[in-house]
Amino acid sequence: MRIVIDMQGVQGSSAKRGIGRYTLAFAQAVLKSDRDHEILIALNGADTDLVLDIRSAFTGMLPQDNIKVWHTPKKVSDLFDGDPWLRRSAEVLREAFLANLRPDVLLVSSLFEGLDSSTVTSIGQVTTRIPTAVILFDLIPYLHRFPYLQNPSIETWYERKLDHLRRADAWLAISEATQRDAIRWLSLPPERVVNISSAVDDNFRTMDLSETDRDRINKRYGLFRPFVMYTGGIDYRKNIEGLIRAFAKLPTDIRKAHQLAIVCSIQEDSRATLSHLASSLGLDSDELVLTGYVPEDDLVQLYNMCSLFVFSSTYEGFGLPILEAMRCGAAVIGANSSSIPEVIGWNEAMFDPTSDDAISAKMSEALSDTNFRSKLIENGAQRAKLFSWEVTASRALDAIEELHRSTAKRAPDPGQKSRPKLAYFSPLPPERSGIAGFSVELLPELARHYDIDVIVAQKGVSDIWVRANVPVRSIQWFEKNASSYNRILYHFGNSMFHEHMIGLLGRFPGVVVLHDFFLSGLHSYRQVHEGMANAWDRELFHSHGYPAIWERLRTSVDTIQKYPCSQRTIEDASGLIIHSNYSAKLVREYYGASSQINMRTVPLARAAVKLLSKQAARKELGIDEDAFVVCSFGILAPTKLNHRLMDALSASALSRDKQCKLVFVGSNGWPEYAALLEKKKSWFTGITGWVSDETYRVYLAAADVAVQLRTDSRGETSAAVLDCLNAGLPTIINANGSMAEIDPEAVIQLDDAFTDEALTDALDRLHGDAGLRRTLATRAQNYAATRHSPRLCADMYADFIESVYGGVTVQDVLGAVAALPEVPRAGEDLVTFAECVDRTIPRTARVPNLLIDISGLVTGKDHARKQELITTINELLLDPSRDRRAETISFDAEIGRFRYARDFTFSMLGCPIALGEDSVVDVRNGDVFVNADPSISGGDARRDAIVLEWKAQGVSVGHTIAEWRKRAVANPAAPPFGAGLMVIRA
Repeated sequence: MRIVIDMQGVQGSSAKRGIGRYTLAFAQAVLKSDRDHEILIALNGADTDLVLDIRSAFTGMLPQDNIKVWHTPKKVSDLFDGDPWLRRSAEVLREAFLANLRPDVLLVSSLFEGLDSSTVTSIGQVTTRIPTAVILFDLIPYLHRFPYLQNPSIETWYERKLDHLRRADAWLAISEATQRDAIRWLSLPPERVVNISSAVDDNFRTMDLSETDRDRINKRYGLFRPFVMYTGGIDYRKNIEGLIRAFAKLPTDIRKAHQLAIVCSIQEDSRATLSHLASSLGLDSDELVLTGYVPEDDLVQLYNMCSLFVFSSTYEGFGLPILEAMRCGAAVIGANSSSIPEVIGWNEAMFDPTSDDAISAKMSEALSDTNFRSKLIENGAQRAKLFSWEVTASRALDAIEELHRSTAKRAPDPGQKSRPKLAYFSPLPPERSGIAGFSVELLPELARHYDIDVIVAQKGVSDIWVRANVPVRSIQWFEKNASSYNRILYHFGNSMFHEHMIGLLGRFPGVVVLHDFFLSGLHSYRQVHEGMANAWDRELFHSHGYPAIWERLRTSVDTIQKYPCSQRTIEDASGLIIHSNYSAKLVREYYGASSQINMRTVPLARAAVKLLSKQAARKELGIDEDAFVVCSFGILAPTKLNHRLMDALSASALSRDKQCKLVFVGSNGWPEYAALLEKKKSWFTGITGWVSDETYRVYLAAADVAVQLRTDSRGETSAAVLDCLNAGLPTIINANGSMAEIDPEAVIQLDDAFTDEALTDALDRLHGDAGLRRTLATRAQNYAATRHSPRLCADMYADFIESVYGGVTVQDVLGAVAALPEVPRAGEDLVTFAECVDRTIPRTARVPNLLIDISGLVTGKDHARKQELITTINELLLDPSRDRRAETISFDAEIGRFRYARDFTFSMLGCPIALGEDSVVDVRNGDVFVNADPSISGGDARRDAIVLEWKAQGVSVGHTIAEWRKRAVANPAAPPFGAGLMVIRA
């Protein structure tokens, strides 16, 4: 299960107080649990320094890639000149960001944030599909509207947060009292409100302090006598005035022997008020000590040193200071209200907080009765053992797991009244494309789930079902009406039939079915045959970086065969459907982290077609009824190993059977290969050339055995093999690419690198054993029907498409923002928000980048090591590894931003090409920033600020190129360089 924790509880105004400490310790405890869950932490990027501090707190506990940062405008607080439109827009953006992390459960650490900070929280503004749990600290303002909600702005803010709170699916209360309040006053379902309790860090412990340590603390805070201590903040409900009045009521001898230390941050107006109160009660100036903010280390020592800890609060969500004091060995007394009795657990240690006399009497007893004080310390020690972060994390995870179980089968959105409208992009008959034939089989089944329009770039469609059942739209029509579609599905293959989809996918994102992992043929066709300048080069560079461009322009490498050029298509896809695990493996191998795109394997749909009887088929083809016919289907090519089949058949017993006939059903588009096959052709071999679908099916019916071989698979799935299985043909294949995934019980499966002898043996076995042929025929049809039926595959398509569109896109964000009742105050607010959207929801996934700052080289600053640097940089740029991409960047002082330095770098590599793609640098979590040479990078405060901000976003900074070069040479197999270095000289 993937759990995403919104960590803004440690980023808001309470970051340094109880909520902040609770949030951080709780998240760390969850990470230390032995539950097998994936944990992601989400941070608000408004405060760069704070993000860096939080990242540091999880060092060694959580991979930095699991810490995700989103971005919000800074003018969003409710009290301090916050822009209502920006705040509401930021809520939408945050929810979209969290939804796109695809959590199984979202945990909100603190919902009541944003009153006086740039934190932003909400639930259900964009989607209600994400099961959401909220840590509930208390309902204090709700229960005590005076004085907390007297300000109308604060009251409005709080009521909005309550509304969001009610939309949650589970509530993790930090005490039994808070649990009771939530059920009673908000009518929340009791089974979903769980008391997870609380704990304190191990830093809070008993200490053996030396006299030197005690003297240092006493002098630092003006403590000259034994002291009574309180900590927890200055607040109406904390009843500090009552504590001071109770202290003043102590017997004179006890009071004069002690000081009262109020240990917490304090504003000057509060300091003046409390000091005046103490003076009016006759307390001397040294009897009340207001320490101000105290670092945690000092706080622990003060707990250890105090004579008595008093907590006189009238209401608490839990009361962490009580537990902290107990853990430090203090004698503790407290109020008998709200959650405090749960912590103290002994009636004798409690008092009525509304009575100054009761507080004073209990203080006097604790300070004067040695036996009672010892019992207080012993009670605290025993009670403290009952609370631990391990227990709290375990209770929380139990509740989250139960929430996940109960919502995993959540009913569809009741607002969905009809089938979603789907734009379906694919070539269709009469186009000579295998994908066209695939689509006419899938469409009728997919139409059970969607109201479909097919979008084509062809003059007409010949398929009867399509013409009778779905509108056929042109590309131009779609562009004008794209907003009317709820879903978009693109079928991509490596041919000219898909050329029009490339630009459309970038403008109108949708789910992509990647029939061919290699799209290099498509892109090279656009540049070479369609005259689209740099179309192929741009895709080569985008998918494979500098090594691919260098090899294309400087070497004889066949870059069409070597480089897939499919990364942009994969990145731009909202979700990716592939037809085999082998294709998924290729995505990961070539594009590394970009394979994190939402991807699912769905078997290639292939329907069984009614065929002629064998007798009728052979009569139509002019083949003797007694002949033994071996067919191989598909375009003839070296990768199909047609020549190997001819050689094996010549060596088999079939070559001595005058009734044997080998037929290649397909065209031969390779002149050199055609000549080779003609030389090998014998009296029993025929090559049909291209045939119609009807003739193709006649050969399926006429054949006795099919042989479908392959080498150098490029991620495609063979429809011809599935047709053979559906036809009940005993079929020989080799375990290459996706064919390795076919059930070996349904075919005769040879090794990927099979020998001619093995193929000859398989042919002889099938020729001589009619029973084996019948067994394989039955198994083949059963396998095809149960795994590749269009109905089953269409159901899987629909399930995946709906899961993809369950996420939130940029278009969804913009639509939700446009519907807000508030309006932006100024045009600059629109620009600010647009920048946050771009940084928070990048349109594409990609591999991590090694960002090499070559500012000095670009600006032409003279340097003695310039040539040496160029050589080193070139070596990194041409590193062929696939898990990280090297990019050169340069700081543009005019705009105060980094730009890519691509055209300069092509020239540096000796490649005569300019793609004009020196845009502003786009950084992502996991990137690495290195200085080519700090001495020529130049100094600019704006540059330094950008690099620090990148670090907060998860970019690794502070490296020199020499360090990274040394690492690569020492261990070429280690990230980020993978396969080692390809060394050239400039």
